[in-house]
Amino acid sequence: MAWSVSSDAEDPTQALHRGELADRLDDLGEGRLRRMDEAGVDVQVLSLTTPGLHNLNSFESVTLAQHTNDIVAAAVARQPHRFEGFAALPTPAPGEAPRELERCVRELGLKGAMLCGRTREKNLDQKDFWPIFECAAALNAPLFIHPQIPQRAVREAYYSGFGDEVDLAFSTYGLGWHYEAGIQFVRLILAGVFDRFPNLQIILGHWGEVVLFYLERLAGLNRAAKLDRPFADYARQNLYVTASGMFSPAYLRRAIEIVGVDRILFSTDYPYQYRPGREARRFLEGSALDEPEKFAHANWERLTDSPERKQC
Repeated sequence: MAWSVSSDAEDPTQALHRGELADRLDDLGEGRLRRMDEAGVDVQVLSLTTPGLHNLNSFESVTLAQHTNDIVAAAVARQPHRFEGFAALPTPAPGEAPRELERCVRELGLKGAMLCGRTREKNLDQKDFWPIFECAAALNAPLFIHPQIPQRAVREAYYSGFGDEVDLAFSTYGLGWHYEAGIQFVRLILAGVFDRFPNLQIILGHWGEVVLFYLERLAGLNRAAKLDRPFADYARQNLYVTASGMFSPAYLRRAIEIVGVDRILFSTDYPYQYRPGREARRFLEGSALDEPEKFAHANWERLTDSPERKQC
């Protein structure tokens, strides 16, 4: 799930966070719980939606990160059996981001952090952000790479020409978001992030943000990039994937083929993919998995309930 409190006023995705969707994003109380019950969802992970705090100035991002994370932690404390939380990190102030991550995990009890790919023009693999990965690895706290809209120049080159509404849809939930998030994960591999921090765990939504479906082609990077391990090994050892409301048996099978049944996580992507009628629960119950509890909750619990947390 994603929740919105603040984002860059210049980001056109603000147009997606209005009306009924905005009301659902901001509701951390009874309305959300009612829809969870209706969908058959027992627990939600609360987080700040895209673009997070990535495109703000340094001071503003730190202040809002602390405020946002305190709100998320308070919501979890009110409903500890229904809510868990991901931290929002002030990536425009990379020196502060690891400290906030450690505060959120150690003091607030949040389960990890949500990253939205780029910070302005800087991709996630830039050395400025490596202390975040080091801290997450030490804390055994996963990092979820959430899609962010492509840069303006990319939108204009590839996703424009069809009118404002279609251009926005094309560059976000139609396709652009998913390439953006998947490419950020690929860049982490190519930059050697997982070689430096081999126990770092990344989560990608939407069945791996295209990456899993092009793994055979991506394997061609092994020789060119002189990777320490085969490309597929990074997917199998450093990646978890979630459904994000895409209830496709074919995608589920593909994910299991690549990362294995121990690295799939159930999620509904509320409220973006919210549909009434218990569709989420029916997909889970009809998955035909030998151990559906792994997909439903056990993999998540194993990933996030680590007793071993070192100092950042």
